[in-house]
Amino acid sequence: MGFVQTNWCVFYAAAACLLFSPVRADDTCPSSCACAREWGTVNCSSADEETDVPTEIPTWTSILILKGRNISTLSTRPYAFRGLTRLHVLDLSHNQLESISPRAFHGLPELRSLYLNSSFLPSATAQLQNALSAQTLRNLHRLELAGNDLKSIPLEKLDIYHLHDLVLVNNSLEKIERENISSLYRQKRIRVYLSLNPFRCNCDLEAFYYWLKNSSQCPDAARILCSEPESKRGIPVEKLRGEDVDCMNENLEAVSYVLLGIVSALIGVVFLMVLYLNRRETMGELFCSNSFLFFDPLSKMHNLLCRSQTLTCRKCRLGNGQTGTI
Repeated sequence: MGFVQTNWCVFYAAAACLLFSPVRADDTCPSSCACAREWGTVNCSSADEETDVPTEIPTWTSILILKGRNISTLSTRPYAFRGLTRLHVLDLSHNQLESISPRAFHGLPELRSLYLNSSFLPSATAQLQNALSAQTLRNLHRLELAGNDLKSIPLEKLDIYHLHDLVLVNNSLEKIERENISSLYRQKRIRVYLSLNPFRCNCDLEAFYYWLKNSSQCPDAARILCSEPESKRGIPVEKLRGEDVDCMNENLEAVSYVLLGIVSALIGVVFLMVLYLNRRETMGELFCSNSFLFFDPLSKMHNLLCRSQTLTCRKCRLGNGQTGTI
């Protein structure tokens, strides 16, 4: 009997401890979120009143969804997601980020996928490269930055990352820098999505054009279209001719226009000189002819007037009977 009573006492004591002990943070779920521990998922999307990153996110979280919360800053704390060492997927798409700390994504060693589609206002895009450093995101495999009005790729050299997929669809990219193209040649594993960008199809696109033609790293290559010049608008970049993006041809064309202008100017000058000389000759002959009305053809005054001209007057006769060079 004593043994049974002892067991009951132990049971009630354990139950009381569980009932009155504080709930561990690992078991809590933020009030504005829906949690599924068996899947490791915490979904805090589109909270009506919440505009910040939730606090007390469970440490077991492997998938954190924060879409459409109108989050404006990730800089209030140096580590906005501190303690989430098991986090694999972070979705911050469709927010209104104005400021982002360089260490916003520090402390996430297992992060594999980061979704930042339509997330940044112009003031935050300049801060993006520091936040997306290779040191911070050394294990990242997928990065989505679609719809952010980006004018350049906000990453360091692409080959120092371990990215498998980089989505840059629907931004404001007019060209891809040669440094990025060199990195893409070295990082054969990465796939880059670049459709719906306003590419300017001139010689600045030469390196990108040849990479696109000779690589299979761009799955949406057929949908990458020229935006400028007008004559090439809507043409797939990979369908251009080599001379369309050849800087040498473009430079030669510019030089040819300059030379054509110079030659045209010289021809115009020569034409004006000939016209001027013909006019002087005509005026000189007319003057010499009319001078007979006033002076004796052999007089000194007539010869002096004729010699004051720069042309030969056939009717000016010197005293020796020869034609005078006036």
